[in-house]
Amino acid sequence: MSDAQQRIDQLVKSSDVLLFMKGNASFPMCGFSGRAIQILKACGVDPKAVTTVNVLDDVGIRQGIKEYSNWPTIPQLYVKGEFIGGSDIMMEMYQSGELQQVLGATQA
Repeated sequence: MSDAQQRIDQLVKSSDVLLFMKGNASFPMCGFSGRAIQILKACGVDPKAVTTVNVLDDVGIRQGIKEYSNWPTIPQLYVKGEFIGGSDIMMEMYQSGELQQVLGATQA
């Protein structure tokens, strides 16, 4: 496992709600990352409770996360160590109510 993969694995295992994104919760740097934050807010998750990793700050993590999850796009959401998906999957799960259950949150 590469250094980046080890750092990713440590992050995933040490955070309840982890979002690999472009930018951060206060300043998303792409529309999909912004949408992911809005979906989490709509689920009643406080953005301060979300651990975010700005993939633009670290090329190793930016590439490594795609290999780690076997998922080609960013953002990527992990809840309690489990890969959930990107913003499209998050939206589908939110609309069905499944994401709220996974997060253990109630709708805002």
